[in-house]
Formats: sequence, C-alpha cells, structure tokens
Amino acid sequence: MADYKLLGKNYRLPDLHAKVTGRSRYAEDHRAEGMVFCKLLVSPMPHARVVSIDTGAAEALPGVAGILTADDLPEVDAPNEAALTNEPRYEGEPILAVAAVDEETAARAIELIDIDLQPLPFVLDPLDSLRPGGPNARTDGNTMRGRELGEVKWTEADLAGLAPGEIPMEAEATDEWSYGDLAAGFADADVVIEEHSYHQSLSHQPLESRTTMAYWEGQKVYVYPSVQSTNRSVGPMARWAGVEPSNVVLINEFTGGGFGSKAAGYVQAQIPMLLSKKIGKPVMMRVTRRDETSFGKARPGIQARIRLGMRRDGRITALDVHAIGDNGPYARSGDHMNLGVMGSLAYQPVAMRMRGTGVYTNTPPRAAQRAPGGEQSMTMLSPIIQKAAKQLGLDQVEVLKINAPEGQATFGAPGVDGVQGHVSSAFAREAIDKGAELFDWRERVQRSGRRNGPKVTGVGVALSTFAAGASGVDGLFVIRPDGRIAIQSGVGNLGTGSTFDMMRPIAEGMDVPWEKCDVAWGDTSRHLPWSSLQAGSSTAHAHTRASWAAVLDARQKVREIAARDLGGVPDDYTIGGERVFRTGNRSVGMTFARVAQRAVDIGGRYDGHELPEDINGMTTAAATALAGQGLMGVARDNFEEGGRRMSFVAGFAEVEVDVETGGIRLVDYAAGCDAGTIIHPRTFGAQVFGGAIQGFSVTLSQNWVFDRRWGLLVAKRFYSNRPPGILDVPHEQPMKWGAADLPDPFNPLGAKGIGEAAQGAGSGAVMNAIADALGQNGDLFRTPVTRDLILTRLEQAPSGHDRLMAHV
Repeated sequence: MADYKLLGKNYRLPDLHAKVTGRSRYAEDHRAEGMVFCKLLVSPMPHARVVSIDTGAAEALPGVAGILTADDLPEVDAPNEAALTNEPRYEGEPILAVAAVDEETAARAIELIDIDLQPLPFVLDPLDSLRPGGPNARTDGNTMRGRELGEVKWTEADLAGLAPGEIPMEAEATDEWSYGDLAAGFADADVVIEEHSYHQSLSHQPLESRTTMAYWEGQKVYVYPSVQSTNRSVGPMARWAGVEPSNVVLINEFTGGGFGSKAAGYVQAQIPMLLSKKIGKPVMMRVTRRDETSFGKARPGIQARIRLGMRRDGRITALDVHAIGDNGPYARSGDHMNLGVMGSLAYQPVAMRMRGTGVYTNTPPRAAQRAPGGEQSMTMLSPIIQKAAKQLGLDQVEVLKINAPEGQATFGAPGVDGVQGHVSSAFAREAIDKGAELFDWRERVQRSGRRNGPKVTGVGVALSTFAAGASGVDGLFVIRPDGRIAIQSGVGNLGTGSTFDMMRPIAEGMDVPWEKCDVAWGDTSRHLPWSSLQAGSSTAHAHTRASWAAVLDARQKVREIAARDLGGVPDDYTIGGERVFRTGNRSVGMTFARVAQRAVDIGGRYDGHELPEDINGMTTAAATALAGQGLMGVARDNFEEGGRRMSFVAGFAEVEVDVETGGIRLVDYAAGCDAGTIIHPRTFGAQVFGGAIQGFSVTLSQNWVFDRRWGLLVAKRFYSNRPPGILDVPHEQPMKWGAADLPDPFNPLGAKGIGEAAQGAGSGAVMNAIADALGQNGDLFRTPVTRDLILTRLEQAPSGHDRLMAHV
C-alpha cells in the first residue's frame, strides 16, 4: 500500500462538533416564516378504490390552509408509484394531505373527511398470485414481462405432486439466464443439495424518517428533505415539482440514515412541494414512524428453490435457482435475479442457471436496500453450501477459498455475445485468510457443538460480495489567494463520512494540510459538482477517482503558471509543501497563494472562466459561479475502466443457542475485507460493523407479520419492526476487522466501497453458525430465525405454516 500523508489515517470529521453539540440540523429542524404542517390521510385497506371524498367539513375547520389530493398531481406511468393515489394498493398508502397551522388541527381535519372506499382483491404472498386462479395485487397484472405489465399463472400441471411451500423448478418464469453445462455439473457432483429457502421482506427503518419541508420563491422551489445523495436528488425533485433542475435548491446537510430507500429522493417529497405551491405557504410534512413503515420502502422478500452440486474437493459444479421476488405494488425490483448474479461471483459455480419472477403484492413498496439481492444471496445460499461441505466432511473456509473469485473474475448472465462480464479485481481469498486469522478459525471450529448446560456453541463463515464503485463523475475545488483550498462536495451526508473522506485525496494530491481545506456540502446553492449516487457503495471509488482527476488538472495548471512566471517548462517544476518550485532548487518557486492570485490575473482555464467540455452541466454551472476566485481544479473522471467494481467480505461468527428456550446469543464476530485502499480506517470499520449488525438483524429479528384475512400489517411501529440495537451485538469482546490491503488496479488511489458486502457477510455467517450449533436439526432455510422456529425444529413439531409462506 502506498505511503500517504493523509489517506489511510484517522482524523476528526468536520461535522463532528455540530453533531455532538446538537447544532446539526436535520429536515425536521428547519423552519420558514408562515410555515404550516401537513398530515396524511392514508388507506386503511390493502387494496381499494376511492369512490368519493367529501372534504367540505375539513376545509371549513379554522386553521386549515389547504388540501392536496391525487387529482392535483400529474399522472404517473404504471407501474410507478404516485405520491397520492385514488387506488391505494397497500395499507398506509397516502390518499390526500391536509395543511394546517399545526399538526393537531391537521389531524382533526383528517378525521372530518368523509371518504368512501371500495375494497378490491389483495395479495400478501407472491405464491398465492402465481397459482391458477390466484388474485392479482394490481388490476393491470401481477408482474412485468420485459418492459410491460403482464401476468404469470402457473398451471395445475406445474403444481402437480408438489406439497404446499414448494416451487416448481420448470414452471414459467419471466427472466432466465444460464452458462455452462448444468446437467454435466450435477453429474460431476459428489453431493447434491436441494432445498427451499425463504427470505423475509424488511423495512429499511432509518432513524430519521423522510420528513420534508418545502417552499417557493417565484419559480424556484426550496426543499429540505432527508435524502442520501445531495446533487443526485435534484433531478427527481425537479420532476416532482414540475420545474427545471436549475430551479431547485436542495438543502440537506445531515441525514439520519437511508440504507438505499432515500438514494435519490422519494416521491412523497412531492406532497409538501406541490401543497406549498398550491397554498402559497411553506409546508412541513413530518413523517411518523408508522408512516415510515408504510411508505418508507422495504427490502424485497424472496422465495426460492435451490439445487447445488459439490465435488469431493469442495468445488461447486452446478447451481440451479428458481426465485420468486416479492415486489410490493410498484416499480420493478431485480433482487430475486440479483441473488443469482451475486452467487455466481462469490462462489464461481462451474455451471449455473438462474430463473425468476417478480410478483406484485399489496404490501409496502420495495426499494434497493444495502446490497439488494446480494444480502439475500449470501443469506440463502450460505447454509446450503455449508450443508454440502459438512456432508463431504470439508472445512468451510477451505470450501470458500476453493470457489472464491480471483483477478478479473467473470460472473453473472452472459451478454448478447455469450460472454459474461468481469470484475476489476478480486482478492477474496486474501480477505478470507485475513478474517480466518482474526477469528482464529482453526481453534474456534473445534468448539462446534460444545455444550454448556442447555447452550450449544456454533461457528459459521460466509463470503459476501456486492457492487463497490461508480465512475465518470466530476471533481471541483479552488485554491484561493489566501492559500486555502475550497473543496466542493456534492456527496450526501448520511452518516458514512464520505462527504469529507472522499475529498481528502485533494489535500493529499496538492500536499496541503487538511486543516487548510474548507468543504462545501449539503446545499446546492453552494455550487456543488455532479456526483455519484450515495448508494450501492458507489462513492469511495467514484469520488477518489474524481478528486484525483481534479488534482491532476490543478497540478498541471500550477506548474504551467510557475513556468510562465519563473521560466522553463511545466515539467521542470515540483509541487510540495503548499508551493511549486523548480526541481532540485526549492529557492526558485511560488506559494500556492501567489499561484492562485496569478490564476485570477491570467483568467481563462486557470480560474474557471474556461471549462472542460466533458464535465456535467451541473458541474459547469457550479464552476461558472466560482470562476475568478482562484486557481480551479475541475475535471471529469476519465480513468480506465477495468470491469465492474466489487468488494468482498468474509464474515466469521460464533453463537450460543439455548436448546431449552430457543434463545440465541452472538458471542463474537470478525471480518476480513477486500476493498482496496482504505481512505479512513475509522469510518471503514464503522461500515464493516454497521453492515454486519444489519445482517445480524436479517437473520435474528426483523420480521413482517400480516393478518392474512384483512391484509393488514401487524408490526407497524418501530419497537416491533426495529433494526438491531447495541444489546443485540457481541459485546463481551470487541468485534474485529482486517483488510487484504491490495489496491484496485483501476483506481489511481486503489479504493473501492465496503458498505454493501458487509451486510451479507454478517447475515450469512450467523445463519451458518446457528445451523452449526443445531447439528442435524440445523436445516433452517428461513429468516428470521426466531425462538419458535428453533424449538419446533428441535422438537420436530409442525410449524403451523408451510416453509415458504410469507409474513408469518
């Protein structure tokens, strides 16, 4: 690893003081003169049609400022979600909004509205809709066929001979891909495992709900949302407001989490924007926890039939998957198919077939959640791989290493030319070795099955992978005549530290102390450049590259100005210590402060009055506003692409299972990582552990329960559908992480993201550890693993539902 002055070193984030003193302002903390509050009237049914609405009494209530209905909104193309609707497709979907002087008045007005709803058929479980004659969640179909809404119904012949909770492997599917000779792969296997697996849908539940405030000044809308990405949310907000992006000012300096559901905004932000425009007053829409559970998005559940073949040496020779995705009522999720894509990369099966269908249901809308499809892949496939390894008497770590990708490994669906895509780098085996060393796997595995009264020890390991970087965005900064560097960051501040961490390469590359850098972020009126989404662990790779591109631009300009003023050619000069000087003669040089002033004097491309043609229009507008303030470094990331950027995390877990109560205690966790150069160790570790902890909750606790007769969600509130807390993680000893420390060759700084792959490592390792503790009773191919699931398995008692039934 390169010896950097700043990169790879811990430091204090610039926003820390505001957070610990309570001065950080989130969406709910903003106020505007004359601001009113809005409340939502939401559907009490899982699927209905609005027959009539009478708002007369509500509008007559003193203090009511206005009402917004679906008729006030532009139509959206099916199957996309609208902010308000006259055909609610899940319980809790907003139908209208009332604005009033305070929330109490708005709530009273909601109670005065007379609404007549016609109940419509509903579906909670995707398998119910696929059965012959089964109901559809939408009146226009139950799935997407290509780009069109359509319908898939299995035949009686497809289901003949199958027990409840079984998926016919060859029944119709909307999507399919394969590579290799599947039949030959199974023939070559020494053991074949075939199982049905269920992965629950999961509410995202960020600590900050999607509260939003908005107001208008002429044709310009000011919006204060809770979003993950700053500049990447401007376009969607503009579409929902019906204006050009240049007429949107987005202020969002702090966001209390998102996990994917707030990647580029959310359609419900349209409500305060259009309601404000209608009534001529600022509107604050506070989103309650119950509303957040309803329309705050969820990870799609998956029901699957999985068949895996393994050779005696541990090599996976064949993998055949038929997966059904729970899509909710809107848009289109690919999680069920991504299950196969991520599995093909992590485990490199010799031959593979992936088939699947996403089915609409009358449950809350879905969206990408941390490692969409990847987390499900690791959680569902890891126990099956472990079962095969145990039947063959193989060490699980060795099995993962035998199948792990390396170099520019291929994976996923073949393209139209029959060739699979590949990754930019894979050091998965090194990550496995690092994790095994930290966890002391060879010693820990000896504890497998050890009894301490009613408590049994289990250990597990899982290899996880997911996307780890975007490219092609812009970097922008200005060296000012006072010698300080003004860095423009369009990266959203959702708690990961990326807003600042990925700007550090600018200080590194210009050899300027970080204390002399000022970062502008969180307010698009502060002239922020085109940025990547803060989703899919895109930011670390994308913005280290973009920052470095801007550094190279600025360094060249600095040397050119030195050569112009001091003689010679640019290559005669070296940059260091906040100066540019002639190589070999430091006495002949200029300070950055002097260079910045000369850039202003010369103008043109040096101070931003002339800009590169390939930068994004948003960056052009930002740079134009900053022109003339000093020497400008501005450039698009045009570095070489070497394949899809993917990170890898090997998770190792030890658990204790109480066979009398079904209780599970997490004893220890360690992770080995492949994410290239580590920019900031402290925030890197937070991502590794934060992802793992979310993975623990996938396996152990988060759960939806629906009343199947009425279609209503039982676990609506935070306490009954929460992410894990500090008491849910190993605490007797610190969790550990280590890194392979091998840079990605297609990033000049070598960095990749880490947050996505971290979750599947946590969930998969804990699933395997529980199964290991239970021994022959450990075939638990369902999440979450609750006490009743363990006890019924130990007692070989009936569960009261089939193995793939959703939301029980």
